[in-house]
Amino acid sequence: MIVEVAVNGATPRSANPHVPLTPAEVADEMLACVARGASIAHDHHEAMFVPDGVHPVEPYVEAWSPVLARYPDLLLYATMAAGARGIPIETRWAHHEELARRGLGGLSLVDPGSVNLGLTSDGAVAAAAAPGPYQNSLADTEHMFARCAAHGTGPSISIFDPSFLRVALTLHRHGRVPPGAIVKLYFGGELEFGLPPTTTALEAYLEMLEPSGLPWSVAVLGGDVVASGLAETAVRRGGHVRVGLEDFAGPSTPTNTALVDEVVALLADLGHRPATIIETREILGLRPRG
Repeated sequence: MIVEVAVNGATPRSANPHVPLTPAEVADEMLACVARGASIAHDHHEAMFVPDGVHPVEPYVEAWSPVLARYPDLLLYATMAAGARGIPIETRWAHHEELARRGLGGLSLVDPGSVNLGLTSDGAVAAAAAPGPYQNSLADTEHMFARCAAHGTGPSISIFDPSFLRVALTLHRHGRVPPGAIVKLYFGGELEFGLPPTTTALEAYLEMLEPSGLPWSVAVLGGDVVASGLAETAVRRGGHVRVGLEDFAGPSTPTNTALVDEVVALLADLGHRPATIIETREILGLRPRG
């Protein structure tokens, strides 16, 4: 089973002092997590909500280069600006283009829809998120998939609600989703979006997904994918799991490595083990770099 780790995201150190922020910290964290069983890693180097939509490529290159020097086939992918309403996708996705041109990462982000993000369970709304949705048009979605195909990167497809999945599956049926795709089923914990992390919600997604044969994973944004029981349910249903400090919310302040260790222990209890980096590429249909 594939284990992904999302090492930071928008989680501030005021919420968890263990969040890696600098490229050097991110590199060290990724290396430690890979040593424990992660074979996909994801990070952020800019705020999600930036007015110009630009995420510089240089921090990713600085963070990823030492990691890929040790694990050349490791799959990495970046984020994309959420607050850049009205900014062309070519601008918002430009760092993915450059990372792919440099042969770095192996995956690229595809967010096939629009969603309101920022409302939390206590009724608060993040100021940067309040003015409007995280917006990706159908044309934007087609662009992201087409550029993945052009560069040979696998699409990491974010599913924030069922409409995202219906778009992705329709394009997949028509041959417009390139090889190497993995569907990321994101469930809302303390972040109030999409579907909650329940077995019923997962089964609704799987009813849509199963005819496609696409590999899929689960994560709880603003929650705990293991404690909620969703990770166990997903593994029993043939899925994969994402953990990390981008997603985690709870009374404790774990490290990324502790979260990876926890899901690896769960896999062992269920008679499974983490996929190696090469096995992960095989599952997704991506060739090794060598």
